[in-house]
Amino acid sequence: RTNPDINELNLPKTCDISFSDPDDLLNFKLVICPDEGFYKSGKFVFSFKVGQGYPHDPPKVKCETMVYHPNIDLEGNVCLNILREDWKPVLTINSIIYGLQYLFLEPNPEDPLNKEAAEVLQNNRRLFEQNVQRSMRGGYIGSTYFERCLK
Repeated sequence: RTNPDINELNLPKTCDISFSDPDDLLNFKLVICPDEGFYKSGKFVFSFKVGQGYPHDPPKVKCETMVYHPNIDLEGNVCLNILREDWKPVLTINSIIYGLQYLFLEPNPEDPLNKEAAEVLQNNRRLFEQNVQRSMRGGYIGSTYFERCLK
């Protein structure tokens, strides 16, 4: 079912997709450049691997940009309910793209992979915002170094 999904993508203006191999529609990159919120002006790259089980199994999605975010850990694992327990075959790649974009607009500290970022977001939004800005400019938060990811 991947071909129709890819052909019917209705990308938000903040997203772009690229295929390293035009004949391989099962592996692609998604770039999200939020235009509002904590992550405004950042550039975040996700890799999608669509397996043989699709649409019964969700694609494997990894964030390739190291990001200070409650729902994305430093290894790039993404905590998005529709990539796990809430996946249904009626959902599409488009659903995932909108879900990922929403994570940048509304980080969810209730379901964290990066517990430290989640705690800061819950307890001190101003500090969270400063940490996000520092990480996107390229810098340390604690002992972790973040590469610059401003577009």
